[in-house]
Amino acid sequence: MDKQMNQHHLLDQVVAIAKAAGEAAMIIYQKDFNIEYKGDDSPVTDADLAAHAVIVKGLKALTPHLPILSEESADISWEERRTWEEYWLVDPIDGTKEFIKKNGEFTVNIALIKQGKPVLGVVDAPALNETYFAEASLGAFKQDSQGIHSLKVTKKANKGLIRVVGSRSHPSPDLAAYLEQFEAVDMVPKGSSLKLCLVAEGKADIYPRLGLTSEWDTGAGHAVAEIAGASITQIDGSPLTYNQKAQYLNPYFIVSALLD
Repeated sequence: MDKQMNQHHLLDQVVAIAKAAGEAAMIIYQKDFNIEYKGDDSPVTDADLAAHAVIVKGLKALTPHLPILSEESADISWEERRTWEEYWLVDPIDGTKEFIKKNGEFTVNIALIKQGKPVLGVVDAPALNETYFAEASLGAFKQDSQGIHSLKVTKKANKGLIRVVGSRSHPSPDLAAYLEQFEAVDMVPKGSSLKLCLVAEGKADIYPRLGLTSEWDTGAGHAVAEIAGASITQIDGSPLTYNQKAQYLNPYFIVSALLD
């Protein structure tokens, strides 16, 4: 019981940190903001840095012994990272393009990774007033204006109309070929890590990500979807893992609520 109480406390605290970061981002979202571009031409705004600062401060106070890997402070050597058994994986703002377009589909993401696997995740969508959160021993949940709801995936047969969630800002040339296996497809466009959460809450059946992502893009949503009962695998069926290699890029992966 004590362990479960501790996990409840930890999850509640991380939800509070993510929401505080979301509030900091919303202050910037609601006015004109500065946009800069990184070396890979990906945009970064003042909100990324503001949310990052809130999260790092909160996590350091909560768990001073655990390292933090954030998209905004990712310059940590593999020699150092490879020794980590447990750490926080953070994307302060996922869906920066959504943030810039002001369509609301951006998220604050915090995941706890243990031995390469996400065991806790919080995805906060402050502009939508929605928060998804999960912990391996407690389950997966969504909080919105109606309250808190438990998330449990009901697996469905791979036939008939399949609801496929895909990227709003990053179309994939490989996706069309992948979708040919299904009888009929309804495409659901969505930004950021909300795509994984849509599978977790049963609003999409599958999310094939056949394009580039980094580990911080997926860690929190991965925890939510997997703990809710979805499968998250690489194309070959092997698990999607974290901090197992020097670079941060994920392989192609599939988030699925379909029966095998």
